[in-house]
Amino acid sequence: MSGRLQAYAGQLAEGIAALGLALPQETVDRLLAFGELLLKWNKVYNLTAIRNPQEVITHHLLDSLAVLPHLGAVSRLADIGSGGGLPGVVLAIVHPGLIVTSIETVGKKASFQQQAKIELGLGNFGVINKRVEQVQADALPGGAADGVISRAFSSLADFVNLSGHLVAEGGALYAMKGVNPVDEIAGLPAGWRVTETHALAVPDLGAERHLLVIQRA
Repeated sequence: MSGRLQAYAGQLAEGIAALGLALPQETVDRLLAFGELLLKWNKVYNLTAIRNPQEVITHHLLDSLAVLPHLGAVSRLADIGSGGGLPGVVLAIVHPGLIVTSIETVGKKASFQQQAKIELGLGNFGVINKRVEQVQADALPGGAADGVISRAFSSLADFVNLSGHLVAEGGALYAMKGVNPVDEIAGLPAGWRVTETHALAVPDLGAERHLLVIQRA
């Protein structure tokens, strides 16, 4: 393939290996194709503040992939406010058995994700263009999801209050954060608690990343 990301294909491959993941070359190529789509659409629509091709590799693709080892047995994932499809589209690309539903308020961002679904042939990915609090669990494939994820979505309390109704019994919310948000954890609504905290080492990112797993108490 050709494109602005081709110069960084080696960095993506090395980053994937550093995360302990083994992906077929076809899957890596699809990740690069998604990154190219993101760069292309970003010229017209403000999908993400990142426009540097190398940062698409580190801040978007590798950052999204870093959570994969911690999703365990999740089979149906809802991605809340994913903007340009992060991490939802990335996770759908690398995990064909995972059913991913993106819930995105902004129409142009939802349209981009729908286009990515078509161009990349992602049969396991779908988009709902609504505010998360307007989406009922029965609107998701198979009903309430066993995993609900979001990247830098407001506060943990807001994430729980707005998205908790989409989590199946025994399921969890997965909050992708920068520094470990100790104050936010203390402010979680009653009935919810952090059951796991993972410090993520995202290759070449040079910034703190954490994944918090939040479940019903």
